[in-house]
Amino acid sequence: MDQDTSTKILQWPERTGATQDYDLARDPTSDATTGLRQGLTSYGDAHFSLFLRKVFIKALGYSEDALSRPIVGIVNTYSSFNPCHANVPQLIEAVKRGVQLQGGLAIDFPTISIHESFSSPTSMFLRNLMSMDTEEMIKAQPIDAVITIGGCDKTVPAQLMGAISANKPCLPLVTGPMMPGSHRGKRIGACTDCRNNWATYRAGDIDMEEIADVNEELAPTAGTCGVMGTASTMACLLVGLGLMAPQGATAPAVSAARLRIAEKTGANAVAAISAQRRPQSILSRESFLNAITVLQAIGGSTNAVVHLMAIINRHPEVAGTVNLEDYNLIGARTPLLVDLKPSGDNYMTDFHNAGGMLALLHTLRPLLYLNAKTVTGQTMGEMLDTTPFRSFPGSADIIRPLSNPLASSSSLVVLQGNLCPGGAVIKASASKNKKLLRHQGPAVVFENSEDLAQRIDSADLDVSHDSVLVLQNIGPVGNPGMPEAGMIPIPRKLKGITDMLRLSDGRMSGTAGGTIVLHISPEAALDESPLGIVRNGDVITLDVEARKLNVNVSAEEMARRWKERKVKPTTTKGRSKAKRGYRALYEQRVNQAEHGADFDFLTAAGADTRA
Repeated sequence: MDQDTSTKILQWPERTGATQDYDLARDPTSDATTGLRQGLTSYGDAHFSLFLRKVFIKALGYSEDALSRPIVGIVNTYSSFNPCHANVPQLIEAVKRGVQLQGGLAIDFPTISIHESFSSPTSMFLRNLMSMDTEEMIKAQPIDAVITIGGCDKTVPAQLMGAISANKPCLPLVTGPMMPGSHRGKRIGACTDCRNNWATYRAGDIDMEEIADVNEELAPTAGTCGVMGTASTMACLLVGLGLMAPQGATAPAVSAARLRIAEKTGANAVAAISAQRRPQSILSRESFLNAITVLQAIGGSTNAVVHLMAIINRHPEVAGTVNLEDYNLIGARTPLLVDLKPSGDNYMTDFHNAGGMLALLHTLRPLLYLNAKTVTGQTMGEMLDTTPFRSFPGSADIIRPLSNPLASSSSLVVLQGNLCPGGAVIKASASKNKKLLRHQGPAVVFENSEDLAQRIDSADLDVSHDSVLVLQNIGPVGNPGMPEAGMIPIPRKLKGITDMLRLSDGRMSGTAGGTIVLHISPEAALDESPLGIVRNGDVITLDVEARKLNVNVSAEEMARRWKERKVKPTTTKGRSKAKRGYRALYEQRVNQAEHGADFDFLTAAGADTRA
């Protein structure tokens, strides 16, 4: 090589940057470091750590020019066991395009992926593990911002929990809802219609051949459930929190719009780096109150209550400032506006076509905290000012005006009483028999899921339409992982009955409907739980309007039963059943539903915050 060529190479910008990297007068570990210089592996020599890091990343073909750019990490949750995330590879490519058009470098990396139907014992059991995975990988790797791609139910809250704790600029991106299918000329879609059709099959009203045909059409495309289940609820709440643009919540998974949203998210991530818009600086108490307002207006999933409390308790400045009573206070002034299953009749594609979250936020504007920040740097009010929405014929059928709601208030209600000292939740808007929202009846108790499966359809079951079905030991510890088993099947012997009052310490899918009380705390597996000592025949009283759930058992009788329970061995009681691995960690450290069913040591307050 001649001298002139050698000199030119050394003068290239990337060569100059490389020389600076190995300048021993520079401190590559200073707080001001970005890109590859941050979070160096500990070898005792920071300059060598950076040198070695570059050695290996160059094996992937990156140039010095590429490596000098701000780095946006992309969380890759693709899995062949997760059909809700089937479009993740396409989204990653679109995100990379957006990042690189703005001068950044996009690098994707994997975390675990969770799908509701493919996770044993439950997807909720793995939510905290995914949040830990997300947090640690964000902190461990040299990224200046991160885009978290989630979709199926528990992935979005897991990612946000981890991102708040890691506190690097974070922009969530969801995979989007699937399209509805068709059966005999009628639209159907996962997963409200999964449950409705299965109940019809259980009742003997359709045969095996028809339920098999229905099975083919319930999930006709990739994407999350096409109704206002937990996945769609969490996507809408991301907009309410100010972390995602309004159109990002509802665009179908298989649409070109979803890819354009991904590209824009990549571009916004580069902007968030220079502005240092971190989740702890964006999110405030007002942000979460806006999210709860959205939750009530959309008739969202009861799961969102648990997830939001977990997310809130990760934030050092917000934890303790929002509690379950805020759901009732906001619910009292927030009408149900969105006509989607299971509270209404339509699908997410209808919501999107009617204007989606932008139309809803404009409708809700008088009820929102407009000073809350968003990830773009604007306040919620400024964002709405710069993105006007004009209703059009038919849109008001899906997104009702405040003057013509589906229900005047309180889609979700938090209950208190001697049966649930730590609280309980009911989705009043999903009740199929509104008379049951004020009901008194004798308990029919099932000790656990196995007991339920064995006896629910027995001809000998002592049950009537006035009975209250009670399922114990499906709470955070009891199952473990709070399975979505709270929608207890109607006993087959009760022909023609489509709804009953049902209670448990577990959860139900956001796609499910019925008069169902969930998240009863303390859960039955704990010694101090009133739910754990309910017996057959105990009279239970629910009054949703009064926000009360009680069992008509005296305090003295409760004390006697607790004492009796402590000396009686049981296989379903206590925190220490598991002896090893993640399950042992989960059972020993998970807190109760009102705190988000998070691990106590992951909250902003740290261990021990268990109820």
